[in-house]
Amino acid sequence: MEIERINENTVKFYISYLDLEDRGFEREEIWYNRERSEQLFWQMMDEVNYKEDFTIEGPLWIQVQAMDKGLEFVVTKAQVSKDGENLELQTEDGETVDVPVDKKIENILEDKYGERNDKNDNESEEEDNLSIIVKFNDFEDVIQLSHYFADFTESAEETLYHYNDAYYLYMEFSQDLLDDNLQENIISQVLEFANDTDLTIHLLDEYGKRIFEMDTFSQVRSHFPVEV
Repeated sequence: MEIERINENTVKFYISYLDLEDRGFEREEIWYNRERSEQLFWQMMDEVNYKEDFTIEGPLWIQVQAMDKGLEFVVTKAQVSKDGENLELQTEDGETVDVPVDKKIENILEDKYGERNDKNDNESEEEDNLSIIVKFNDFEDVIQLSHYFADFTESAEETLYHYNDAYYLYMEFSQDLLDDNLQENIISQVLEFANDTDLTIHLLDEYGKRIFEMDTFSQVRSHFPVEV
């Protein structure tokens, strides 16, 4: 995927149909399957955010152009005017233009990708679970953490990835089994061995190598037992 930062509020990126297929998408479903097109878009935005530090805040103005060999996206951060009737967009030359927030525009955005918060009930329940991603400077820290949590119960999902010569741990906690205080306590202990990171689970799933899909701590301990 090719990314070009236009200005502080606008980014342009291009994805070829071959790259799209390599990511597990078909060309037709991007236009006719809302769920899949939304999934692709936010996957690309996670990559854009990681590479260009393009943090998503507030509404977005999305323009999509179908080309011979791929798709070109222009995404601009917008602000809603004080009267709530216009989207204020910054052009490439730095000027600000107002676009009416009418039904037509809302339908264009919704038909293309929907809203990121438009989840089904099951996904909404998953959103309630707290999750973190941490980065380890050395695999030895992973081993030490796994033994530190030797008595850790099955109250979280633990997945270990390798990406860009570093190891990343994704943890998702069960609200049903751990209250907020216990979750925060576990996170603080994990951060004694690792560092917080801005990487997303979508980027790790796409580009990282999954070392252990589940039960990371117990699997690491089984491969690297304590030497007596």
